[in-house]
Amino acid sequence: MERVNRNEDMRRLRELVREHGVKRIVVGLPLRLDGTRGEMAEEVERFAERLRKQIGVPVELVDERLTSWEAERLLEEVQGRVIHDEKLTGSRKPKKASAKMTVDAVAASVILKEYLERQESAGKKA
Repeated sequence: MERVNRNEDMRRLRELVREHGVKRIVVGLPLRLDGTRGEMAEEVERFAERLRKQIGVPVELVDERLTSWEAERLLEEVQGRVIHDEKLTGSRKPKKASAKMTVDAVAASVILKEYLERQESAGKKA
């Protein structure tokens, strides 16, 4: 889904939730590497609260630390694609917009996979 503005985005999300019978929304929480919350994490928490109130389904926040890094590694393995060349230059190459969107999509799937595994593990313990 491409962003438009806050109201239109929420309207489209509400529509998708209805169309697909969504029971829960999983949102990545961008914690700092040391696990503390920064400005972006606070913004995501406010967004999650708006989702809960305006869409009316539970929203789960999932630690997304290192998921972009993991997504890049997965893409490199699967596609033989190097998004940045730290080995040779020690610095990151700028990502193209399409590469960034692909990394974000894979990172989102990593977040969802981790959430589902955690739910399955919790179910086995209960």
